[in-house]
Amino acid sequence: MTNKESLKRHLLQLDNRGYKAYKEIQGSYNFDEFTLIIDYVQGDPFASPSKFRVIVPPEIARIPHELFKSRSREIALRDYLTRQFDKATYSNSSKRGTGKSGLIAVTRFGQEVLERTAAFIISSTASDIADLGGVEQRFVVGLPAGGRSILGQQAAEMLCEDIPRIVSQSLKYSSLNAAECRRHVETVEDADWLRQQLAEKQLVGFVADGSILPRRSGVDNRPLLNDAVAFVSPPSLKVEFNCPNRGEISGMGIPAGITLIVGGGYHGKSTLLRAIELGVYNQIPGDGREFVVANSAAVKIRAEDGRSVAGVDISPFIAGLPQGRDTAQFYTENASGSTSQAANIIEALEVGRMPVLLVDEDRAATNFMIRDRRMQELVAKDKEPITPFIDKVKQLYTDCGVSTILVMGGSGDYFDVADTVISMDNFQAYNVTEKAKEIAKKYSISRAAEGGGSFGEITQRVPIPASLDPSRGRRDVRVKVRNVDELAFGTEDVDLGAIEQIVDSGQLRAIAATMVYAKQQYMDGKRTLSEIIDLVMADIDGRGMDILSSFPEGDFAMFRRFELAAAINRLRSLSVVAK
Repeated sequence: MTNKESLKRHLLQLDNRGYKAYKEIQGSYNFDEFTLIIDYVQGDPFASPSKFRVIVPPEIARIPHELFKSRSREIALRDYLTRQFDKATYSNSSKRGTGKSGLIAVTRFGQEVLERTAAFIISSTASDIADLGGVEQRFVVGLPAGGRSILGQQAAEMLCEDIPRIVSQSLKYSSLNAAECRRHVETVEDADWLRQQLAEKQLVGFVADGSILPRRSGVDNRPLLNDAVAFVSPPSLKVEFNCPNRGEISGMGIPAGITLIVGGGYHGKSTLLRAIELGVYNQIPGDGREFVVANSAAVKIRAEDGRSVAGVDISPFIAGLPQGRDTAQFYTENASGSTSQAANIIEALEVGRMPVLLVDEDRAATNFMIRDRRMQELVAKDKEPITPFIDKVKQLYTDCGVSTILVMGGSGDYFDVADTVISMDNFQAYNVTEKAKEIAKKYSISRAAEGGGSFGEITQRVPIPASLDPSRGRRDVRVKVRNVDELAFGTEDVDLGAIEQIVDSGQLRAIAATMVYAKQQYMDGKRTLSEIIDLVMADIDGRGMDILSSFPEGDFAMFRRFELAAAINRLRSLSVVAK
């Protein structure tokens, strides 16, 4: 290991040399208050930036142990430090030359607090500072160039002056806002605690009084600033908790079973559902939805015209197709809305117990959701292969233990199967369950139930290893994330735009790497998809996301098993056999 001064001299000596000479600085350097590690050096100023790390020891960072004494607190602290590092880069880095020259940046993030590989807490083994923690922070640097020639002086300023200043401002506890840091950690811990209490109270979700649910726009996930209506629970659905940090909190508890969210257009139905679906994650303080939590296995399902489906048993919903087409092992390159929605539900059930299903009628296939009495009279059941969701939703709960939260503004037929009905009026919630039941009784529709006696079997599938190929040309592995909606896997472009609970590009990068890992480690033509995902998630839980890469990556974010399965299932090359 060399020191800061030797790095500075080396950079000055590289001035005006070809850009690839930057490769010479890869390694570790001892600075006064931290160690700088250069893991990867870009080969071109327009290529992906170089990968750096700093390690600030506990005696310098001096982070109090109470801020990372539990897993929940540690993840929150790592998130907070990454955000502080990000803020510091804005005031300490500038454009220096061509391409990405001058860039100092951490992974991108939004309102969610996710476990990321951007920062880690280092515990001390020394007895005199055992109650303090250090930090490893990962980031990228665009090493400066003029054209494709090294700008050595500017590189020396970046690495030997800017980075130490950023570290001092963001990774030393004495430089942080202690009250703000504590609030960040305690807010996340309370949200995690609330989520763990749901099952005990037979709830699948909770929306705290005072929450601000509306967002600024469809592309800005921050809270609406003006004219936002704070949420207030209906008295009959109000529950109270005593959180570890903030103490008493009240709000609307969403019971297990079948819950309808009804109301007029633009009154907040979908906004409420969106908050609940993102309640599987924690939100930063000030988001407005910090204490909106959902069962961690709540899955949003929608129609997805045009997706491929590989060997899924959709017979609980669709059977008896014309020309005798098999739906017990259904394949298609171009699914319809109803077929895709059926497959999406079955695929989620296949890879794990899914306690909560979330559906918004605006993004559902109409013929999948309902077949009213008049249509039943005109088109007999033996001529209609689709069993509508209304006739399966109760069976999902009784047979599979899956609750459903459903936004429904167009069909009162669902009043017959609902356990709870919540009406949204100007973003305020009202419990109208009794009124809905009275209406259902008053206007009996006498539609015939078409769901049979049980939901049906969930068939496990075994992926054929050769059908998952991450190679392209001479490259054994080629995966690339373009945005939150799409990844390239080998020669395939995988569209994940309909997977609405992927909220971060770091999740998608980690999913792409996990698909490669799963193929290399566990796909043997014998294990089911569910078994493979069990093994992969256990590895990540036990050893961290660093197992997914050959060298430290700073831009992975934790994902759920359901989104990993969704990505695999949308590979058009995927081929399976039934177990």
